[in-house]
Amino acid sequence: MVELRQYTLVPGKRDELIDLFEANFVETQEACGMTVIGTFRDLDDATRFVWLRGFDDMQARARSLAAFYHGPVWQRHRDAANSTMVDSDKVLLLRPARAESGFRLDEDRPSADVASAPERGIVEATVLSLAKPLQADELAYFDEELAPRAIAAGSLLACLVSEHSANNFPALPVREDEHVLTWFSAYRDQATYEAAHEMRANLERAAAGMPNLAAAADYLRLAPTRRSKLTGRSR
Repeated sequence: MVELRQYTLVPGKRDELIDLFEANFVETQEACGMTVIGTFRDLDDATRFVWLRGFDDMQARARSLAAFYHGPVWQRHRDAANSTMVDSDKVLLLRPARAESGFRLDEDRPSADVASAPERGIVEATVLSLAKPLQADELAYFDEELAPRAIAAGSLLACLVSEHSANNFPALPVREDEHVLTWFSAYRDQATYEAAHEMRANLERAAAGMPNLAAAADYLRLAPTRRSKLTGRSR
């Protein structure tokens, strides 16, 4: 299970939250049984912080979230974290479209005491909103029309779809009535991203032809933070 979390922050507070998060909320969440997959600055919105975390299954999600949010670290820092946020409810609960289409996380995370990290590149998330739950023809369209274009443009990291299980940790809302297909692409640096402009344009045109599409695609251009495990250099 994967949560895609988009937070709208108080203007000027994004770096404050990222510093607090990377110092206090990475290892402590993972000690509770979840994986902090990636943390990002939205390149098109200076008030937006985007992050991903993963769980083995829904039961593990309930256990891990209870352990962290009822635990001492969150209790100690929650007021400082919450003071940076305007809205934290834009959350999608996702699962791999197929068993092999989740994230592959085989890179080391920079430690908390490292002041800087190598080039982090760009991660782009494409979110397609569907009128109803994903059907076989939509997944076939992704396989035949979208995945090859995404791979040609960059590096396809994962393909995820909505998980329709009930939210088993109600203290943290998720958008339970939405149906999405989303994929993540990686670009090693800004130059690589810009060089793929035409191929990304072809991909966007193909995405607009997805069957059962309910709205225009949402594209998130994301700059991995210093300690993000997922980066533009991930495989």
